[in-house]
Amino acid sequence: MFRAVVVIVPAFALSGCDAFGALKDGMQHARAVEGDLEQSTGVRPQVGFNWRNGRLASVTVMFPGLYQTKPLGDLAGLVRETVTREFKQAPNAIVLSFALGKGPSA
Repeated sequence: MFRAVVVIVPAFALSGCDAFGALKDGMQHARAVEGDLEQSTGVRPQVGFNWRNGRLASVTVMFPGLYQTKPLGDLAGLVRETVTREFKQAPNAIVLSFALGKGPSA
């Protein structure tokens, strides 16, 4: 019985917590950014985020490989616009990255 109370009380506390809501909302925003960028670029990136004191501190957008269709500056502008629109606020920093496989460089 004691174990059940120990598990249930924190669960109720977290469900009403702003941090839990921010995480849930942040995941929805991140998925929306991924979908929008996939439509715009044809490549689905992975999007991560970091909240600090209710403020969007950073967003990381990682593409699965080099993106050579548009110049890097154009891609960065597209990412910034999409992140700001979907998260409904501009983060302090946006980290744009590309994953490179084991093969030779492009």
